[in-house]
Amino acid sequence: MTIWIVLIIVPMLFGLYAQMRVMSAYRKNVEIPSRGRITGREAAAAVMESAGIHDVEIVRVEGELSDHYDPANRRLALSEHNYDGTSLAALGVAAHEAGHAIQHKVGYAMMTVRQTLVPATQIASGASQLLIILGIVLGASKAGGMFLMLGAVALAVICLFQLVTLPVEFDASRRAKAQLVNLGIVGADEMEGVHETLDAAALTYVAAFVASLGSLLHILLLLAGGRRND
Repeated sequence: MTIWIVLIIVPMLFGLYAQMRVMSAYRKNVEIPSRGRITGREAAAAVMESAGIHDVEIVRVEGELSDHYDPANRRLALSEHNYDGTSLAALGVAAHEAGHAIQHKVGYAMMTVRQTLVPATQIASGASQLLIILGIVLGASKAGGMFLMLGAVALAVICLFQLVTLPVEFDASRRAKAQLVNLGIVGADEMEGVHETLDAAALTYVAAFVASLGSLLHILLLLAGGRRND
C-alpha cells in the first residue's frame, strides 16, 4: 500500500498541484498588460523573424492554453487570449511557441527525437491502459503476465517521450525569455510575469514525467511480484 501511494497517489497530487499552479499563474498574468501593447501574434512573428523564419503560419485557435507549434504543417497556433492579447502571459506563451519554431529551424536534437517518438507514443497512449487492465484482470496467469509486460513496454515509451519533452520545453522557454528582452518586446522589469507563467507551465511537464514514471515502476513491481509467486 505504501509503494502504491508513493508511485501513484503522490504523482497524481503533484500533477493536480502543477495544473492549479499554471492556471493560477496564467490567469493572474493574463490580466497584466505589457507596456508595449504588442499582441501575442506580433510577438511570435517578431521572435521568428529575428531567427530568419518567414514560412510559419500563425493561426488563432479556440480554447484556453491550447497553444502549440505544429512542425509538420509549419503552423504556430495561439489561443484567442494569447493571439490578440497584450498581457505578459500572452507574450510569454506566444514567444515560447515561437521558440519551438526556432528549435525546428536549427535542428535542435531533442526536438527531433521527440518528433520521432510521436507515432509510437500515440499508439502506446491508446493501448497502455487496456493492456494493463487485461493483465490485472487475468491475474497471475501466463496471459496476464504477457499483457502486463506489453503494458509496461507501452508505459516505457510514454515515459521516454515525457523525459525527452522536458529539455525541449525548457529550451523553448529559455529562448522565449531571452528574445522578449532582446527585441524590446518586454522590459526587463516586466519579466517577472513572464517567468512566473512559463515556469509554472514547465512544472506541468515535470509532473507528467513523474506520473508516467510512477505508473511504469508500479507495473514493473507487479510483474516482479508475479514472477516471485511462480
